Amino acid sequence: MYQRILEFLKEKPALYTPGTAPFWNDPHISKGMLEAHLAPDVDGASRKHGFIKESVGWIADSFAPYSERALLDLGCGPGIYTQLFSKAGFAVTGIDFSERSIEYASQQAAAAGLPVHYRCGNYLEIHEQDAFDVVTLIYCDFGVLAPADRKSLLLKIRKALKNGGTLILDAWTKGYLKNFSEGRNVDYCDNGFWSENPYMCIQSNYLYPDTGNYPDTANYLEQYIVATEDACQCYNNWNQIYTMQSLKEELAEAGFSSIVFYDNVAGKPYTGLGDTICAAAKKSQ
Repeated sequence: MYQRILEFLKEKPALYTPGTAPFWNDPHISKGMLEAHLAPDVDGASRKHGFIKESVGWIADSFAPYSERALLDLGCGPGIYTQLFSKAGFAVTGIDFSERSIEYASQQAAAAGLPVHYRCGNYLEIHEQDAFDVVTLIYCDFGVLAPADRKSLLLKIRKALKNGGTLILDAWTKGYLKNFSEGRNVDYCDNGFWSENPYMCIQSNYLYPDTGNYPDTANYLEQYIVATEDACQCYNNWNQIYTMQSLKEELAEAGFSSIVFYDNVAGKPYTGLGDTICAAAKKSQ
């Protein structure tokens, strides 16, 4: 056990080194993730629910404003966005890797009489073609992916969109880093988010500056090493810091055009001063 912990700590991980185990479908951790999604006034696993409503309203009013609009929500979680999109008149498909979240979303949609189609799986493996007017990838999930996966996903999204369809995604900017600092802390819990049994968590923050082709691009890692009595896992949560130029380059290389930028995914006009950047990109003909 000690040797395993030392292996994780002895050097700064290389960019986008994966963790030792996925946690989305861990029976205990996924329960805590669902609770975080559903907390209405906390920017945790999901944004605050008031902002989500504002975001859905902006997307519904601004993109594909006609009936029978088909929308694909990637990383839909427990369906907070998808239910609102359905109520706004979209024919909605939601995909998420978490079985617990998809089960909850399906139950809630059925109870509300909403015809949302949910699918549990990896959205990197979508295969639809010319099927959607809008695809959303929200709460900076795009930068979580390694560069090769981002490139592959954009090409698959482009194929899944109808001609003239729109991809809407957001990402972190350098403004996010004002609340991020490198460092390490150790905590002990009798039980908590990571395990129902006693555990130690070593949480480390790493910054990787100037990792892109443009100034003010960077990567960061939030690493959690969780040791229980009989196991030790390392969870690496990566993300990319974007500028307008770096995000535009990735989208254009995948064949998107007419790219419009906003400060956030609720349509705030672009200033470049916010913590996030939102792009709305059209599928080129």
